[in-house]
Amino acid sequence: MMGILNVTPDSFSDGGAYVTVEQALSHARQMQAEGADIIDIGAESSRPGAQPIDESEELRRLIPVLEAVHDAVPLPISVDTTKAAVARRAIQAGATIVNDISALRGDPLMAALVAETGAAVVLMHMQGTPQTMQQAPRYQNVVEEVSAFLCERVQAAIDHGIRRRQIILDPGFGFGKLQEHNLQLLASFDMLTHLGYPVLAGVSRKQFIGALVQQPVHERGYGTAGAVAVAVLKGAHIIRVHDVRSMRDTVSVVSAISRHARSGVEVSNA
Repeated sequence: MMGILNVTPDSFSDGGAYVTVEQALSHARQMQAEGADIIDIGAESSRPGAQPIDESEELRRLIPVLEAVHDAVPLPISVDTTKAAVARRAIQAGATIVNDISALRGDPLMAALVAETGAAVVLMHMQGTPQTMQQAPRYQNVVEEVSAFLCERVQAAIDHGIRRRQIILDPGFGFGKLQEHNLQLLASFDMLTHLGYPVLAGVSRKQFIGALVQQPVHERGYGTAGAVAVAVLKGAHIIRVHDVRSMRDTVSVVSAISRHARSGVEVSNA
């Protein structure tokens, strides 16, 4: 369970809620208490249409929070960034995972940094950039194309000296995908888990869920739980969420059902 900690003023769901060190640290502690296994800290919004920020501004937002969380919360920390210099500073401050939405394409130095440090890396699929990704994305077969892209990025990572055990895959729900693309990916999520790497599902509060349940962003918890349940049943290894407690309960129930299904144990009607 990866808990989301956005220290941005403009993220789609919680922008501006945790911009001070005290607010961010309090939320990290809350997520720990609710059952998070990883804290994912991001200081640059990647919502549709978000404008990029420079390295110095990202570091200014990120590092004080990351250092405080590392000192106070005994959980692995993931840094959500596409910049190698930001990732390096974050790793020096205690991060052990680089969550790169560009899949090592955004900065030519990122792959070498991950190889050098041994940090885990999340390789995510995105069609376009945050500025352009929702401008009529198109696919012939979204599941096959996302799978092929992720396989290509895995090979690129390995070619740069990154070890297979460092790699995590993410199909990028909501990143350059229309509602039908997100639903097709979720329905066929097990095809991604069969690629042989841990797969992250980041469906929390996404727009495609909002469209299905006709709810604003902060009222999409039940819809998110439905998507999380499907992802877990189809083999997701990491669930990236805003609402840790409720999603932990969802995962616990679905995982128990899945274990019984695999073992062939009959569940009593009692």
